[in-house]
Amino acid sequence: MDPSARPSPQSAPPRYIRIMDTTLRDGEQTQGVSFSPDEKVNIAKVLLELVRVDRIEVASARVSLGEARAVSRIVDWAEERGLAPRIEVLGFVDAGRSVDWIRDAGGQVINLLAKGSEKHCRCQLGKSLEQHAADVRETISHARSQGLAVNLYLEDWSNGYRDNPGYVFGLLERLDGMGIGHFMLPDTLGVMTPERVFTAFRDMLERFPGLNFDFHPHNDYGLATANVLAAARAGAAAVHCTVNCLGERAGNASLAEVAVNLRDQLGYEIGVDESHLARISELVESFSGKRIADNAPIIGADVFTQTAGIHADGDRKGSLYHTRLSPERFARRRKYALGKLAGKASLAKNLERLDITLSEENQLKVLKRIVELGDSKKSITIEDLPFIIAEVLESQDYHHAELLACSVSSSLDLESTASIKMRIADELYTAAGSGNGGFDAFNQALGKVVRKRGLTLPTLADYEIRIPKGGRTDALTECSITWNTDRGELRTRGVHANQVFAAIGATVRMLNIILHQTLEEQRDPEARSTAA
Repeated sequence: MDPSARPSPQSAPPRYIRIMDTTLRDGEQTQGVSFSPDEKVNIAKVLLELVRVDRIEVASARVSLGEARAVSRIVDWAEERGLAPRIEVLGFVDAGRSVDWIRDAGGQVINLLAKGSEKHCRCQLGKSLEQHAADVRETISHARSQGLAVNLYLEDWSNGYRDNPGYVFGLLERLDGMGIGHFMLPDTLGVMTPERVFTAFRDMLERFPGLNFDFHPHNDYGLATANVLAAARAGAAAVHCTVNCLGERAGNASLAEVAVNLRDQLGYEIGVDESHLARISELVESFSGKRIADNAPIIGADVFTQTAGIHADGDRKGSLYHTRLSPERFARRRKYALGKLAGKASLAKNLERLDITLSEENQLKVLKRIVELGDSKKSITIEDLPFIIAEVLESQDYHHAELLACSVSSSLDLESTASIKMRIADELYTAAGSGNGGFDAFNQALGKVVRKRGLTLPTLADYEIRIPKGGRTDALTECSITWNTDRGELRTRGVHANQVFAAIGATVRMLNIILHQTLEEQRDPEARSTAA
């Protein structure tokens, strides 16, 4: 890259580069995505008022009546706020029909699609450069007569510049003086590399120094954001992107990635309010039905979550794993995952957030339980933590009985079955049971085992299942059971990702307490009467 393309903070203020979001037009070319007029209006409002992008492309002309209604509603809203010139609509060289459609919908800006490669012009239109340029000029003249501002897309510019740059230059020369605001250069098939983008843009700018050039990327090779940065370095006046990288095939460039990289990596000034990037991402995710990856940069659910205990330790001791990408920039919070990779610092960070204080001994007990649960559940959330703490602090370290293996099977309209293998003291037992549900089947099997020890299981007085707030289907389950024993009521708790096994854990804890009490009575026959 040419060093002169970098901004020089010592000699001049940062260069301002405009961002045009085309989620509502190019993003709708994503397979299966179609926004309703209401959805388009709401997305447009957030993009312009909160995220504060410079321009938005909201529709393609002549698509449908619903598309026309969406454009009208967006423009009506924008006019009240002086934002209507920032609303743009894609139009076509079609004898003025697109121009009239946009005018009737209230639009003020047409992004006219012309052929940016000689191959497209010859094969798709069957026309020469001169013929196509004449058609484009006629459409521009009609648009301007109807009061529309005009920008021009050079479709397939990336291949056109590579294969026959003379065609590209000839088209621009023939459109000189037509009052075109922005010449928009698309990498329509996403085939360019950053080096090619930079070289081509520099060439275009040197040949046509008075024109404004935009770059419109596609992400087929995963280079869209990198290509945007190259175009910006070369001198592009504006760059295009979409929320959540929506777009045809592999999509466009991500708005969040583009905005943050222009600021952090290149030092350019942009108008985007980063604190609303997550909000617009969630809105578009909901309306489009296209889920973003948890590890998507900036906006993904996990990108500000440290999983490894060593990272949490480093952050606690000196913010060693912090970067300029702080979650606070984006109205988010840093998280420290709780799972089998968690360490003491991970737990401590979560306890601080909940304002819970535990002794060193109890922290170690809770961490041990977290690691155990992490083997059966990929992660444990901060909402799960109070359940785990309650379970650990309430439990006694009795190990008279241990469930070594357990299989529970449930079927519709059939009794559930359970097979168990247990250790009680130094003896091993196996048993099977069936019942009305998996927990009942387990208790039938366990009853057979304890009867061999001369015991009977107590009856249930109360049974309660809870999950943390938030409604996650993969949340930890807390099962709290109250038992009627001959010594009075006994309450035990179990925590597990599976609610049946949470209840089984509470039951095994109850059995250990009863076995311990029995052993104590055998050692001291007066203990029971004293307790009574």
